[in-house]
Amino acid sequence: MRASRLLSILTTLQAKGQVTAPELAGACEVSVRTIYRDIDALAAAGIPVYAERGAEGGFRLLDGYRVRLNGLSAAETDALFMAGLPGPAAALGLDGAMSAAQTKLVAALPQSLRANASRMQARFHLDAPGWFGEAEEPQHLRAIADALLADRLIDIRYQSWRAEKRRRVAPLGLVLKGGSWYLAGLVERSVRTYRVARILDCTVTDETFTRPAEFDLAAHWRAATERLEAELHPKQATVRLSPLGVKLLEAFTQPYVRARTRLADDADSDGWRIATIPTGTTLWHAAGELLRFGAEAEVLDPPELRAKMAELVQAMSKRYGAAATTR
Repeated sequence: MRASRLLSILTTLQAKGQVTAPELAGACEVSVRTIYRDIDALAAAGIPVYAERGAEGGFRLLDGYRVRLNGLSAAETDALFMAGLPGPAAALGLDGAMSAAQTKLVAALPQSLRANASRMQARFHLDAPGWFGEAEEPQHLRAIADALLADRLIDIRYQSWRAEKRRRVAPLGLVLKGGSWYLAGLVERSVRTYRVARILDCTVTDETFTRPAEFDLAAHWRAATERLEAELHPKQATVRLSPLGVKLLEAFTQPYVRARTRLADDADSDGWRIATIPTGTTLWHAAGELLRFGAEAEVLDPPELRAKMAELVQAMSKRYGAAATTR
């Protein structure tokens, strides 16, 4: 166990350059005191690791020191090949490079692990879009990716749902979600999100920028997603659900809505339960979401949403009733 931890500390120092004791302790799930003992053990074994003092200090390896570490486990090998699934790489124009890298990786692996690598490639495939959807092929994705890696500003012409806009953007990250690519970019000191397929023109400039050291793409995307879902579901409806309606919650609602739905523990004599469900900004949006439940849901509150549901159901009944009488 300790040998594995020492190896992990060594690879982390080699990869990151400088790491604090609390960061190493968190990554290894041990105490800071244990990390200090491990560092002493590495130094005693002849590894040139030393500490830099001060508020921005930490442990680091002597400049230029490298150790050849090729002791990959079977699980680590599998993880590397899972990370090399072809779809996103092809979209970014890296499919050829990825194939070459995987070939080199296989050649470097011990014979006992090569069969695992082949099994991963044969048994896993990434199909990013949701069912019945198509993956987008944004025209400017590769240019944006190049600018992103080179820290170059881009000038874009973007079609939002309101109007066409022009922006100079510092590209900070690309995210693939549900078959669509999104760009997180710094514009006038705030990070904004653009759907790459809606970028009509893109020019990569010669001007570079300094990437904010504190920017975390994964954290930004989580916060942006939660903020968008909250904006799309700012209201609530009190709904009476049948036993089947309760089961349909899982099938018909988004994860954000599901997580924030409050369902009463007690049922009435017919087995129906009261639920408080987040809904959309407009009556049409809210009614459209709740009409999916058919007769298995009854809106109790707010009154205007209940009235809208009744209006739509009556109109549908009239429409289908009229169609039936003409046959």
